[in-house]
Amino acid sequence: MLGVLGGMGPLATADFLAKLVAATPAAIDQEHVPVLAYSVPQVPDRVPAILGNGPSPLPAMLKGVATLKTGGAEAIAIACNTAHYWHAELVKQGGLPVLHIADAALAEARKSAPRARSIGLLATEGTIAAGFYQQRFEAAGCSTLLPEAADQALLQQAITHVKSGKLPEAAACAEPVARRLLAGGADVLIVGCTELPIALVNAPADLRPQLIDATAALAAASVAWARGTVSI
Repeated sequence: MLGVLGGMGPLATADFLAKLVAATPAAIDQEHVPVLAYSVPQVPDRVPAILGNGPSPLPAMLKGVATLKTGGAEAIAIACNTAHYWHAELVKQGGLPVLHIADAALAEARKSAPRARSIGLLATEGTIAAGFYQQRFEAAGCSTLLPEAADQALLQQAITHVKSGKLPEAAACAEPVARRLLAGGADVLIVGCTELPIALVNAPADLRPQLIDATAALAAASVAWARGTVSI
């Protein structure tokens, strides 16, 4: 039984669940992954907490993990990149293994672009400040390419647009940032915010192959765990 800690935000959680179903090699309902989803949006914002400007979301997330554990979940997937800043505490205090979205995304990047040496990161300011993607890139022998300040602000606008359901506006903000990172030397881009794959879902055909969707990668890793082909 997979527990999904969601609500951060609600549309991103729905996107993860859809990708979990799409990633499952099932012919009938009964072959799909058993899932419990906890989608409670009243979790304090993750980015201000990381930057020291807001309350910690950890107690609210631990409440979600406890609810999932009581319901029978045996492992947790978090449908939010920035929330992985608290990964270690969620594992330690929550008492369940937690898949890590950055590990899943990097594994997919290495499979899709094995010769990549520079990885662009599209993420929240909080995820960038947390550093868990950059640490993994460095360990894999890759450098990290980040957006300039103005482009980071555009990404935040895209995320805000997704949260309010304005998907064309989100795409108009996110696509130019992705192109500028690729023009600046990124071999591949990890879309490391669960709102941004939604913003880029209709990206032009020339851009799409260079985007690694961290949400989809986490969904695939969750299926692999449920089928017993990987352990956490």
